[in-house]
Amino acid sequence: MSAPAQAPAPAGYGRVLAVPEFRAVFAAHVLSMLGVIVSEIALSVLVYDLTRSPLWSALTFALGFLPYAVGGTLLAPVADRFPARRVLVTCDLVCAGCVALMAVPGPGIGLLLVLRCCLAVVAPVFSGTRTATLADVLGDGDLFVLGRSLLRIVAQSALLVGYGLGGLLLTVVTPRHALLITVTTFLASAALLRLGTRHRPARTRPSGDAPPGLRQLLARPRVRVLLLLFWVPAAFSVVPEALAAPYADALGSGSTGLGLLMCALPVGTVAGELFAGARLRPAARERVALPLLCLTLLPYLGYALHPGLTGSLLLLLLSGAGSAYTLGLDQWFVRAVPEELRGRAMTLLSAGLMTVQGAGMALAGAAAEVAGVRAAVVGAGAVGVLCCCGLALAARATESRDGAARHMTGR
Repeated sequence: MSAPAQAPAPAGYGRVLAVPEFRAVFAAHVLSMLGVIVSEIALSVLVYDLTRSPLWSALTFALGFLPYAVGGTLLAPVADRFPARRVLVTCDLVCAGCVALMAVPGPGIGLLLVLRCCLAVVAPVFSGTRTATLADVLGDGDLFVLGRSLLRIVAQSALLVGYGLGGLLLTVVTPRHALLITVTTFLASAALLRLGTRHRPARTRPSGDAPPGLRQLLARPRVRVLLLLFWVPAAFSVVPEALAAPYADALGSGSTGLGLLMCALPVGTVAGELFAGARLRPAARERVALPLLCLTLLPYLGYALHPGLTGSLLLLLLSGAGSAYTLGLDQWFVRAVPEELRGRAMTLLSAGLMTVQGAGMALAGAAAEVAGVRAAVVGAGAVGVLCCCGLALAARATESRDGAARHMTGR
């Protein structure tokens, strides 16, 4: 009598990195992320050196959010109308060209900010096309979810490491020389994508049946709900980060406390994703997605208890770990979106995330002006939890549509 078959082990991140084409995409992602982060720091310092104005310096960061909505809506069809490799390489070359022009002595502040806007407009197209390409490289199953998770982990880690390295780099080179270094990272990313990924035809022909824009995509109730599941929690989750400076000042924790508060949420996010990706099976990740969605903002209510620095850090770590719900959402989203619309769907998702985070930061500042920092964080937690619970109910109501997973409710 043969022994019963053993259950397959959970797919870990090692299986994803074993795919040669994904390794090229992964390495290009690391290089482009470092290029974006260092260019943001260098440009901010350069603008401040030219104007001695904190407002103009801050605008260089703000302009990294605002044009995402433009690029994500107007340019989203590009991700499906042209071969993915061509789109990715072109985006990297456009970024390299914009940064190279920033590094040339002489451009005025207006031109520098216009070039910064160009980078932000291109970014969602690049991100959406790359994510859609993951489904071509890894399939639309568990490996896709793990590959997307790994790219998010790199993005969060790059924020933690990149700003520190960027600041260190500017102690030994000028801002313009730092910008020239980022040109090489974008060019290296383009080379990796050109040589390390295979040519695939466009998903949608210009003469195809799909209408221009995003109407066909947004006509699907399931897709609309899943987009909101990604966007709404992100809009509320950035509130403590946006208010970290005044909160650290209120705690009397100084710059050290500010740095820790800025790092806590990304560290929790990386830890949560690593655990869910490495230790949970695909079905389990989908089953826990909605409960985690409803709980991830709940720790913000703890700010009402006036925690000190240590307590605040623990609350932020816990909230960040709850963002592991995104692994389940990734699987539902790629399953709900038709293949011919996948590129524009991922572009819209990326653009929406950046846009709602920018809006969330602005609203957080306004709320803190009226009610205070603690009240703003607690309010974000309370309203966010209610919104997430409502969206969870809406997600269950649409689970039988567009090929939704039965794992969502465990049936």
